[in-house]
Order: sequence, then C-alpha cells, then structure tokens
Amino acid sequence: MTTIKKEIKITGNGLMKNKPCELTLFPSKSGQIRYFVKDKDYFSADVDNVLSTDHCVVMGTKKARAMLTEHLSAALAFCHIDSVDICMSEDEVPILDGSSLKWVEAIKEAGIDKPFFEKEKYYTVTEPVYYVNGKTSVVILPADNLFISYAVNYDHPDLVRKFVNYNPRNKYEIIEARTFGFYRDLKKFQMLGFAQGVTQDNTVGFTDDGGYTTKLRSQDEPIKHKMLDLIGDLYLTGVNPLNLKCQIIAKEAGHAVHVKVAKMMKDKLKEI
Repeated sequence: MTTIKKEIKITGNGLMKNKPCELTLFPSKSGQIRYFVKDKDYFSADVDNVLSTDHCVVMGTKKARAMLTEHLSAALAFCHIDSVDICMSEDEVPILDGSSLKWVEAIKEAGIDKPFFEKEKYYTVTEPVYYVNGKTSVVILPADNLFISYAVNYDHPDLVRKFVNYNPRNKYEIIEARTFGFYRDLKKFQMLGFAQGVTQDNTVGFTDDGGYTTKLRSQDEPIKHKMLDLIGDLYLTGVNPLNLKCQIIAKEAGHAVHVKVAKMMKDKLKEI
C-alpha cells in the first residue's frame, strides 16, 4: 500500500456552497482511502458509497457525506496513493484552483511512502464493459496497455466533435485542467443554491461569443478536465484506472455515467 509521508493540511472554499473547509490528509496503513467528515461516521472512497452525481460526486453514509470528491480522487490516482485518511471540517472538499494540481503538488511536497519491495500491480477487465444511452457511451475493453480517449460535442466552436487521448506525456495537462461550464448558466445555478464558489480562477466559463472567461492552460482544457473526472470516478472501484491494461473510450458522458460504469466494472477486474 502507498500513503503519504506526513500530514497535509489545506483550507479552501467549496465550489457549491462556498463555505470554508479545513481538510487534512493523514498517513494511513488501513489500505483504504477513508473520509472522516465533521467528526461523524467515516466511510471509504468506494463506488458503492456514492450518494449522488447531480452536480458533483457525493459519497457517504446516512450520518456523514463528502461533496466534490472527484478532483481529490484523481490526484490520489495520479500519485498512486491507495491508503490515506481524509478529515474534513465541512462536507465539501475545497475546490482550490478547480483541478487536481494543488492536491498533487501538496502530496508530492509531503512525500509518498511506498515500500521499496512492493511491485506495481496491474489489472484488466475479464470481459468488455460498456454503457450506451443515446449520444452517451463508455466502453472498456481488455488491452495490452492503457489507452483512454474522451470525446465531447459542446455548443462551443472549439469543442464540437472533439476528443483528447491520454498518454503519460500529457498527464500534467490533465492534472491541471479546471472545471468548466457555460457562463450563461451561472446565475441560474446560483439562484438554485449551487456554484456559489465559482470564480474566474477555478472555473473556465464558455461565453456566448465562442470564447472563454479565462485563458486556457492548454489546448482543449475542458476535455482534459472530463478525463480527469473519469480517472477520479473510476478510482472508486478500488483499482487505480492508471494501472489498467484496458482501452477506455468515453463519449459525452459525465459523473452519473462514470459511476454507473465503475459499478459495472468493479466485479470484472482482475490482477494480471
């Protein structure tokens, strides 16, 4: 199992409620990624503990829950952390810069504790996993190596029928890819009580004239953020998706579909 070498403490506001939350990651030998929220019941980062995917991934129990876990989950996947305790003073993970970058930087600064004798484990699926519903689809097939492709078709000139492929050389562009949305929808979501913590620094807004509210960090940053979300969501199977020898193709999906596919593939994973 791989954990962090020392505790990490981060404070920031949530994207949905804009409430400040102090989040602390502690080294752990439990072999699980566990959440402890407001000194209530704890739960593991597991697809079976997902409560909602309406606006973000919400995990928990009847007594405690954590919102917006996906960017932290992706950071743990990229750092290959599979054993850590996460303590939160509120029920929403801080949004920070809207990506996994700050989490990855904090984890690397703290140091990664992996037994030198422990070999990396790789997995595949015992049979194809697929979900198709109209324009939305996710397909996972056994393969010799990991291949991920994510396609979108948004009402934006840069993002019509576009796709991005993952490879280790572009992983930092995925790690730093920020969340996004249509700027015209922001006021509506805020009136409904969501997106209270959206800023120009943590969210890429699509404008009606085909532009963005902020400069992109890399080409096709929004598509790369979708891939970031997919990696975080699939990590809830208990197997790091970056250690899969599979071909993963996603088209116009989102958290709800990611989680459905994670539930479908959980029992079809095998070590190779």
